[in-house]
Amino acid sequence: MFHIGATSYIIPDDILPNVEFLAPQVDDIELMLFETDEYGSNLPDAALCARLNELAAHQSLTYTVHLPLDLRLGDGDEETHISLVKARRVIEATRALRPFAYTLHLDGRALIAEELPGASQAPGNWRALTHWQDNARRALEVVCGWLDEPERLCIENVERWNPEAFAPVVEALLVSRTIDIGHLWLQGADPLEHLARWVERTRVIHLHGIAERDHASLAHIPAEQLDPVIAFLVARFSGVVTLEVFNEADLASSQAALVASVRRVEDGESLMRGES
Repeated sequence: MFHIGATSYIIPDDILPNVEFLAPQVDDIELMLFETDEYGSNLPDAALCARLNELAAHQSLTYTVHLPLDLRLGDGDEETHISLVKARRVIEATRALRPFAYTLHLDGRALIAEELPGASQAPGNWRALTHWQDNARRALEVVCGWLDEPERLCIENVERWNPEAFAPVVEALLVSRTIDIGHLWLQGADPLEHLARWVERTRVIHLHGIAERDHASLAHIPAEQLDPVIAFLVARFSGVVTLEVFNEADLASSQAALVASVRRVEDGESLMRGES
């Protein structure tokens, strides 16, 4: 079956205490890394990477890494845009961890500004969409050049624009997908349709609930909405399913909701086979 992951922001502390706390509980940890003027940097140095690798070896743990900024070329199509600069710093800082995946967002502000939810657009908007796709593809090609295995680079869907807008970009390269189920629920989209199309190219699934905020506990998702997704993942997915929440209470209740859903799915399959 799939491997269960959590984020590196569950307890209010740095990366290492979070990993030490989570390592006995999960199979993978999504490292949320940043570099900002306001908050500084939490990129791991060589000593921290060595300790993280010790924990990974001891606990049979893997890491996924979330790149910090939505990826794009510069306004003049330069390859020196800050999103690329920071992406390279994160990749170099975590290379020793051999991450299972690097998850990133493509910068879709052009889609929002031009109101481009999909492919059926007027000619002017179609040109803008094509330019955005070319920009995104070239930015990804730059990042792929920094990786020995480009398939570890995973494009995530976000709730602000139609995920099908980037389909041609993903299909043209040897990259993979991170499918955020919560973002699809937030858009009112059917996760099963998206999963069926992309599961063979997917390394990571993000699961979380929606309540008064996004990235709430999975416990907020009704069984009739959650169970079909879990049934699909149990049957067809062997990558990492990250419970993308950010505190202990939400993680514990999300784990409980996931376990309960898996049991319901397995019980339903047993009934269908006529087992007692």
